[in-house]
Amino acid sequence: MGFLTKKEKEFLQVKHPVIPTIYMLPKIDKSLENPPGRPIMHHGVIGNPLISYGFTEASLNGHIEFPFFYHTFPNDYSQYHGMIQLLKLFGWNWVGILTSNDKNDKMHSERLKRAIIWSGSCVEFVETMPNFIPIVPKMLKKVLDKISDRIKNSKANVIIIHSTSSAIKILLCSSAFKITDSKLLIFSVESSSVLKIHTLNSSFCITANRSLMFTIPARDIPGFKHFLQNLTPYTFSEPSLLQSTWRAAFDCELPYKHAFRNKNNCTGQETLSNLPPSKFYMDHFQFSYNLYNMVYALAHALHNMYTTKSQFGESLNMEFQPWQFNQYLKEVRFKAQDGNEIFFDNKRHAATHYDIIQLHLFPNQLPSLIHCGSFNPSAPKDKQLFVNQTAIIWNTPSNQIPLSVCSESCVPGYRKVLVREKPVCCFDCVPCSEGEYSNTTDANDCMKCPEDQWPNEKKNECLPRVIEFLSYDDYLGATLSSISILLFIITALLLGIFVKYQDTAVVKANNRNLSYILLISLMLSFLCILLFIGQPGAVTCLLRHSAFGIIFTIAVSSVLAKTVTVVIVFSATKPSSRLKKWVGTRVSSYIVLLSTSGEIMICIVWLLISPPFPEYDTESEKGKIIPQCNEGSTTAFYSVIGYMGFLSLLSFTVAFLVRKVPDCFNEAQHITFSMLVFCSVWVSFIPAYLSTKGKYMVAVEIFAILASSAGLLGCIFTPKCYIMLLRPDLNTRGHLIGKPHPTNTT
Repeated sequence: MGFLTKKEKEFLQVKHPVIPTIYMLPKIDKSLENPPGRPIMHHGVIGNPLISYGFTEASLNGHIEFPFFYHTFPNDYSQYHGMIQLLKLFGWNWVGILTSNDKNDKMHSERLKRAIIWSGSCVEFVETMPNFIPIVPKMLKKVLDKISDRIKNSKANVIIIHSTSSAIKILLCSSAFKITDSKLLIFSVESSSVLKIHTLNSSFCITANRSLMFTIPARDIPGFKHFLQNLTPYTFSEPSLLQSTWRAAFDCELPYKHAFRNKNNCTGQETLSNLPPSKFYMDHFQFSYNLYNMVYALAHALHNMYTTKSQFGESLNMEFQPWQFNQYLKEVRFKAQDGNEIFFDNKRHAATHYDIIQLHLFPNQLPSLIHCGSFNPSAPKDKQLFVNQTAIIWNTPSNQIPLSVCSESCVPGYRKVLVREKPVCCFDCVPCSEGEYSNTTDANDCMKCPEDQWPNEKKNECLPRVIEFLSYDDYLGATLSSISILLFIITALLLGIFVKYQDTAVVKANNRNLSYILLISLMLSFLCILLFIGQPGAVTCLLRHSAFGIIFTIAVSSVLAKTVTVVIVFSATKPSSRLKKWVGTRVSSYIVLLSTSGEIMICIVWLLISPPFPEYDTESEKGKIIPQCNEGSTTAFYSVIGYMGFLSLLSFTVAFLVRKVPDCFNEAQHITFSMLVFCSVWVSFIPAYLSTKGKYMVAVEIFAILASSAGLLGCIFTPKCYIMLLRPDLNTRGHLIGKPHPTNTT
């Protein structure tokens, strides 16, 4: 205490009731307990601050019963937090606890268990051992077998040992206590202190090999080792101060009145420096170092009190009440020689940090302690625990970190499902559902991918969806577009033939103007196919069905007009027929105009009220985005299709009724067959359209347009082209009207 002034040192030498006492209180003396509200009384000194030397009972934490009691060691909760952070660092969420039957040990173990559970981990068991190991071999074996079997048969590979009983050392060093190498022991600070690590026999205590231990930092005290090396029975005026130490170390008695008569007398020449480390270890000190810091804490508190009082001009030799010094001791704060800050928390526990060491036992050698980490409760939360994992040697193949879990971790792509009537650490792993993913280990829930993404095969990440539509690069799209253009060219050639032979009898007899209208509408119908191929846009969605509906209605209306023309011409040949006046009129043109107007009105209403629009379909096919046209109004869409179906059915009905006209009017048969093809195609289109998805839905619609248009083209115009190109001898007016039953006339 070199920082004290001369006056302060004189003050320490005064027999003053204020100076606190440091007691070694491993167990609380029940005689110290007082009724609530009364200050502690010890040896007649009321309110005198007390500082414990070692571990003390939790009952001494009371602010009312023991308002002046200070603890050298931090409270157990800070140690619990360190252990919990260590468990979380290595992923150990399924552990066991081994303790003793001591009331305090059981209480602290239950607190540790609750703290572990609150942190999200689980405790498989809390096994207790007797405070005193029985001497009878059979009883000893029974106790050890029970504890060994409990540990060996558990899934927990990490066992926390928390005990202040000396029986723990006998347990670990007994040949009857056997556990597998896969089990890792973690010793609490109390157990590490009781174990007396440097006295372990490497040949018998192999169970503790490579275990981890929380310990109080052991540091050098300047000059203390030299003092111990030169310590003799004559160092102190009262030999009894060293009696217990000399008796244990040298098995002899110092000469004083209470010495044992049956022991050898010490020579006085014994020194501690001659003892092996297994009997007296001098390199590091734990309890002594903490006691050393507590003496400095008293000195700093006294210095602060002196400084405060001297500012008011008060005498150093004046009397103080004990509780006055208590206030300064409570607020003391300074840095120790190792750089760590010393102070008392709100429960009067000295703030310190813990070392994490690994114990290595080698045959015929002293135990080796490897410093592999530390825990400082006073540091920021993310910097409290430090572990040098490269310094740790595990009892596992390839030096892998041991597992201590109830259930294996769920890899990304899976989620946890708790098992009924089991702790939260026991669970099953279930794959994520369709469209969901998890990218973390032990995910509680899977997440949905964004709308434009889809999980990969392992369901541990989302990938951009494949955009799929009927394109020109697609084999199906290229084939359909090629067929459409080919049919367009064929239709154009047929139109050219009809124009070339427009003055011949076959063209005139088949209503030349209606044939032109029908051929042009079929050409445009084939070109409409191109609106269905490629990625849908706002314009293409508006034009697809409306343009096709109007154009194809013109074609069907033309067929209907042709059918009505056949009926009028056939009926006009009969005597006294009323339809003679309609022959040669523009009835066919009016039929086309009127029928088309109905379809145009439906399309206008559709586009005004609920027009089609482009959208993305993410539900039809997994992992794909399908750009498509939403019809807007399903009713309007099927009205357009239904109106065309109505016209075609009407044409089919009229043509079927006059199918037995003379051969010169055989166009009715061609129309009947073409309408039969048309109706068959569109009737089969509806279920096929509703049962397909994606680009194949568009392909079905294109096929229906191509098939029905090609049916009209082939059934109506192929026979006429055959006559014009291959049988010109039949393409004469005389041939059509010169026979009783002309072959090809209308």
